[in-house]
Amino acid sequence: MGRWEPGARERLVEAALDLFAEPGFEQTTVADIASRAGVTERTFFRHFADKREVLFAGSDEFQAAVLAAIEAAPAELSPLEVAAAGMEAAATLLQSRPDHEFPRRRAAAIAANRSLQERELLKLATVTTESARALESRGVPVVDASVAAEAAMAAFRLAFERWVTASEALDLRLLVWERVAAFRALA
Repeated sequence: MGRWEPGARERLVEAALDLFAEPGFEQTTVADIASRAGVTERTFFRHFADKREVLFAGSDEFQAAVLAAIEAAPAELSPLEVAAAGMEAAATLLQSRPDHEFPRRRAAAIAANRSLQERELLKLATVTTESARALESRGVPVVDASVAAEAAMAAFRLAFERWVTASEALDLRLLVWERVAAFRALA
């Protein structure tokens, strides 16, 4: 096995995404992933705690990008604009990945499995809660902070869904702001 070859993490991700697509997440074992990637199970566990982490390993980085953008946003922006700036930072992070197909393939794997959907919703709810707290620390009243954070996350989710299903190349950041504008138009 080529466990000493460079790129083991990338090969593990690629192998997992292939296997999650067919035969499926539940039917795929860590041993299957490691074998497909040409590494040992021990190598798999050096990179990921379990097979779900192949899909969720970037959650901390995602949240950190959102919170850093909220903290750095200009004071004159509205709470919704500040929260949306956080979602724009998340969009920038996703678009900067060297593997541009990863978000699409990840979304497909999650959509095909109820437990992964629940985990994704929990991750997004955590980011929303932390975004609201970050807005509160900027002096935004609690209810306004919660509404702004929820609206920005809803805008992100709708934008992301459009982005991963589009047949043409789209800018996720622009899609986020389009959804924010749509919310404003409804208000």
